[in-house]
Amino acid sequence: MTYALITGASKGIGKAIATELAKRGNNILLIARNADQLAASSKEIMDSYKVDCQYIPLDLSENNAPDKVIAWCSEHQFNVNILVNNAGYGLSGSFMNYDMSTYQNMMQVNMSTPLSLILRFVPLLKQQPKSYILNIASSASYQAVPGLAIYAASKAFVLRMSRGIRYELRNTSVSVTVVNPGPTDTNFANRADIKSEKAIRAAEKLNMKADVVAKMAVDGMYAGKAEVVTGLINKIGAFLTIILPKSILEKGAGSLYGV
Repeated sequence: MTYALITGASKGIGKAIATELAKRGNNILLIARNADQLAASSKEIMDSYKVDCQYIPLDLSENNAPDKVIAWCSEHQFNVNILVNNAGYGLSGSFMNYDMSTYQNMMQVNMSTPLSLILRFVPLLKQQPKSYILNIASSASYQAVPGLAIYAASKAFVLRMSRGIRYELRNTSVSVTVVNPGPTDTNFANRADIKSEKAIRAAEKLNMKADVVAKMAVDGMYAGKAEVVTGLINKIGAFLTIILPKSILEKGAGSLYGV
């Protein structure tokens, strides 16, 4: 029996990916901080799709969280063939608004924990006939974003890491896909404390549903794609970051986020 393990799986894109994978017959392992939300999501998935769905509440900003994940899987003999690094969050406004400890927590969740989980799971994933790593980055990964500067940089790390690791694993059973969603109907804006009305209104106009993003992500993963950009507008935006001068892109983003 194999399982798909999803971080940040109690709501938003993470929960939608877990649901999409369960629809396709995968057993599910959920990881997030909120035990009550995890319990509700686990029951919903098992009742709806008749697959096994287990969960463990963890704060992925803790340095030893990946060790706890591995220990949990080992103790219960969960054979993971899909690893989804979805957990992540942003911090908005001037980069001087936050201290280093706050940034370290975000970078731990967005960068260090995904890398640590990959390092621990790849030897196990290689033992499967076919296995997958699905990393969730962001459309912000394609450029510097004043007002979301450190978040965008952390997602650029996820994008470049994913493509590099994918190439290194090209002759193994492990396929790596990175997904770059744009504005999605989740709690991101509240968690990031985005105060710019201009940015909030722009996001609302472009918001995609989490289940639509999840289906695109899972389709891309199973198709073995290196990179998925969700939605036509986001694809156009990614293309513009290639052809437009960086100064214009940064000025536009800064204006949007009011910095």
